[in-house]
Amino acid sequence: MTTTPDGPATALPGRPPVVDLTAWQTARDELLVREKAHTREGDALAAARRRLPMVELDGTVEVVGPDGPVPFLDLFQGRDELVVYKHMWYDGAPHQGQCEGCTTTAWHLKDAVYLNARGVSFAILTTGRWDEVASYVEFMGYTQPWYSVRDVDGPVGGSMGYITCFLRDGDRVFLTYSTTGRGNEPVNGSLGLLDMTPYGRGEAWEDNPEAWPEGRSSCWFWRSDADGNATWGPTSRPVPQWTRPGATPVETLGRHGHHH
Repeated sequence: MTTTPDGPATALPGRPPVVDLTAWQTARDELLVREKAHTREGDALAAARRRLPMVELDGTVEVVGPDGPVPFLDLFQGRDELVVYKHMWYDGAPHQGQCEGCTTTAWHLKDAVYLNARGVSFAILTTGRWDEVASYVEFMGYTQPWYSVRDVDGPVGGSMGYITCFLRDGDRVFLTYSTTGRGNEPVNGSLGLLDMTPYGRGEAWEDNPEAWPEGRSSCWFWRSDADGNATWGPTSRPVPQWTRPGATPVETLGRHGHHH
């Protein structure tokens, strides 16, 4: 049983009204109607996604991995479906200078066992030179397969920062779907949880109650200094890097031009 003191003292400045559990449940049930409609529309979008036309690609195009050049077809690992994330790369930059946005995606997909169990393989592609990529992957502790697509054009190479899906039929390979920007958000489970919290993502674009804490720039918490303070300055790293052995305070991101 929940008890709430009577009187105006229950109203907190700059906060939603304080009510009893019954009134809260009523308001929550009203929101649930909208949430269910949102879910059903998402299901309808996914159904439409499965009906998009496909583009056939050359599966013999070579990408470079730990064992040297391999045909793109190998990334399917014998499965019929493949999801890739195309990770941006800053040439010659130290680990801390690599893309914080791409780090959020890669870090949230450190393990693809549930995809594999459903017959879907996963790989990360990037335009970095393989020697730099290999060192970075080892530092980050990633176990999913990475490949360099440095000189590859088309849907296998091309622009980075995308989630892209492929279908295999024997030796034939087809592009089925691709998304970027906020379309990548489903991978980042942390964002989904933040959207459920009282303060959300803490970003300025969000529609918040009056007198709510002031929002900051988008993705402001994706980089921090050694003390955990959010900053995108030269002493920062993408936040997961501080969990890696040997991650020390730094003074440069080393971004002297980049190759996307």
